[in-house]
Amino acid sequence: MVGPGRIAHRFADALAAVPGSRLVAVTGRDPGRALEFAARWSRGGQTVRVVSDLDKLLNDSEVDAVYVATPHSAHAGPVAAALCAGKPVLCEKPLAPTAAQAEVLVALARERGLFLMEAVWTRCLPAVLQVGDWLEGGAIGSVSALQSSFCFNLPPDPLGRHFNPALAGGTLLDIGIYNLTLSQWVLARMGEHRVPEFHIGGRLADTGVDQRAVVQLDYPNGVSSQFVCAFDGDAENAFHIHGELGHITLAVRFWECQHVSLRRPGQQAQELSLPFARNGFEYELIEAQRCIHAGLIESPLIPHRDTLATLRLIDALRGRLGVRYPFE
Repeated sequence: MVGPGRIAHRFADALAAVPGSRLVAVTGRDPGRALEFAARWSRGGQTVRVVSDLDKLLNDSEVDAVYVATPHSAHAGPVAAALCAGKPVLCEKPLAPTAAQAEVLVALARERGLFLMEAVWTRCLPAVLQVGDWLEGGAIGSVSALQSSFCFNLPPDPLGRHFNPALAGGTLLDIGIYNLTLSQWVLARMGEHRVPEFHIGGRLADTGVDQRAVVQLDYPNGVSSQFVCAFDGDAENAFHIHGELGHITLAVRFWECQHVSLRRPGQQAQELSLPFARNGFEYELIEAQRCIHAGLIESPLIPHRDTLATLRLIDALRGRLGVRYPFE
């Protein structure tokens, strides 16, 4: 593991529940934090070792794969280093803060014949896969529109990762990516992979990153996706899929959805609860493990094409708002 931060704890907890996997070693910029992390997740007679730097971790013969959980701006370096060292990689979303960086990583993975997956855990959840079955089975007929929100109030901290441009802060890259990746996923179920036109409004934080984004994506097949993502407000935080024969809802906190519903006029609603086996991260872990064992270089659930398409959209949306990172 590279980057023992907050999200890495959830990953480590899920890892403990996945047969055939264990956390071997961790490295991070703060040695004290890495030591605390290793102590917490050393269990059952298995010690998580703290490795002083990335090169030593990548040369460790016990390390079969690498999980990257650093801040957004620091994803590309460890991912590239791991691939060059011959290690498969699972990297927290976004794979990189810009599409240009992500394209280099995908090309490297393909050149080396190594597995690389953006850890968009939402796409691997049982509830989301159930929605995919409904869509592909024609449960709501042709999809016409999508509506979603992902908003919460966050005190502005110019040094924190959410608002710091040097850390690739901003709401689109941090949380709007979920609205976007699910929109792209729904359209892909319909065979639509073309680039949508878009309209965007919003508000910039004092640091210059996007604090709020209100977006409409208009796809060539006539489907529209409207969403808002924000660090300065509250919202329903659900994801709605409207079709000619009914509608599907991924319930509140759709990005970690455990409840979905299918409603059609004149019929009893189908309400399904699909709770996590652990904490939700286990499903992306199981998918990565399956793909690595199968010798795949990408997951069919989160293919490279989708990762790149979403990042290109985010680049374009940020550009329209006037958001630019100092490392671009």
